[in-house]
Amino acid sequence: MSVAYVPDWLRGKAEVNQETIQRLLEENDQLIRCIVEYQNKGRVNECVQYQHVLHRNLIYLATIADANPTSASKAME
Repeated sequence: MSVAYVPDWLRGKAEVNQETIQRLLEENDQLIRCIVEYQNKGRVNECVQYQHVLHRNLIYLATIADANPTSASKAME
């Protein structure tokens, strides 16, 4: 299960830290590798499932980045 999936009753209560973000980035890397592998094998259904999880993770990371504009500008320096 994706690290980004949080049940409704826990939403807004989890602390987002560098470790969580790093785990998501690593998970996304693995998801992309799986998507490419399944595409090469012609296994479309599995590919789409992983694409949905990747999309959810990317939206979650974008939401975190939008909520913390100062940390994004510091990373660019």
